[in-house]
Amino acid sequence: MLGRRTERTGRMEITDGPGKRPAGHEGHGLTRRGFLRATAASGTTVAAVGLLSGCTHTQEDPTPEPTVVDEDSATSVTDSYSYVDPTMEATSVWTLPLGNVLHPAEGSWIPVTTAGASAYPMVKGSALSLVSGQLSEVVPTPISTATTRVIYDARCSDQVYAWVELDTATRDWCLYASAFSEGALTGETKKLWEANADYDPAPIACSGNKVFWQVQPAKSGSKTTEHSFCYLWKSGGSDAQAVVESPGRFATKPSVSGANLILTPRVRADEGTYYGVTAYSMGDDLATVVDQLVMPQSVRPFKATRVGERFVVSVEASYSSGGLLGQMGTYIGRSSGDDFVRLSREPSEVTCGKDGTFLVKSRSSYFVINVDDKTYTGLSAFDRSLDYGEYPAREGECTSFVTFSSVKDATTGYPASVAVRAFEL
Repeated sequence: MLGRRTERTGRMEITDGPGKRPAGHEGHGLTRRGFLRATAASGTTVAAVGLLSGCTHTQEDPTPEPTVVDEDSATSVTDSYSYVDPTMEATSVWTLPLGNVLHPAEGSWIPVTTAGASAYPMVKGSALSLVSGQLSEVVPTPISTATTRVIYDARCSDQVYAWVELDTATRDWCLYASAFSEGALTGETKKLWEANADYDPAPIACSGNKVFWQVQPAKSGSKTTEHSFCYLWKSGGSDAQAVVESPGRFATKPSVSGANLILTPRVRADEGTYYGVTAYSMGDDLATVVDQLVMPQSVRPFKATRVGERFVVSVEASYSSGGLLGQMGTYIGRSSGDDFVRLSREPSEVTCGKDGTFLVKSRSSYFVINVDDKTYTGLSAFDRSLDYGEYPAREGECTSFVTFSSVKDATTGYPASVAVRAFEL
């Protein structure tokens, strides 16, 4: 661990900022301080996590040539595929109180941010069991006792739970994590990172016993030219590790998909602005690049994941160059540029799927696309939910599909509850 222990106070100071950077982090310029303390508000012991030096993948890593797809060579789903009648039926439906927001997860527990019953806490960290439909309160109050602190985001797997706390007054934030089982924290809570408003609150992803997060400069502030990093911590560990470096902001949030983590760092930085949609193997802690699709110059992906051997990339704006991948829409294809399928709709959320079936969110429903059979159908939103939208709680490769929506009361027309549906794929 990088740092020093002060015998009088027992405080551990960990610095990876100016004047004391781990090897491979030149230009990072972010200082974090962690310490061991007992929090009176929750009785939770919080321990700081150290940072191992070095980075698995740096900006110097070689990357493939950009993938440029001719506009006439891709298959349009709505023009070329056959429409078939919907067949998907929900295997489970649960009703939750209004104010619960589900977030994507891989396992049988779905992370939820829950509106508090009073001004403090404004938001709680929860988790929904897909086996029983039980909603469990996991983090009832922020670790910090400041009334301006809120739980900003939460993610979990069946083994770990991670959440970001944000100070709404200063925009300072902290990332915490703990071992997790059966709807409750089971281990010592760890502080993984903290930063000020010069850095975005960390996007998180969890898989198995691992937590991944991105630290990147905010679009405004004094650190806009800093590099970004993706970090990895394993439950029970005392150290985290930098695994991917990006010379600039990542284009998308980390996406867990089967055995891979999908990231979109900047690549080919000496040639221009390029983003590499990259699948890293989680089996060896992201040491192996499984596949990479380099977007055309200046084209920034909006959402990205991978199902099977196909990337799923969405673009939310139309560019003046870049071929097909420079046009608004959702694209399913291989890094070689072969067999691309296009859905010409404004993208919304990360796609999920299994084998050759992909579920793509549209404005009021989902497209269910089968690239093997060359067919598509629809999955309608829950009744009385269109005004507030229906959203997926799965992404990437999965065996079940979970979706949630705020539902209006039939008599008053006001939102009254949250409906959660689960489908087998």
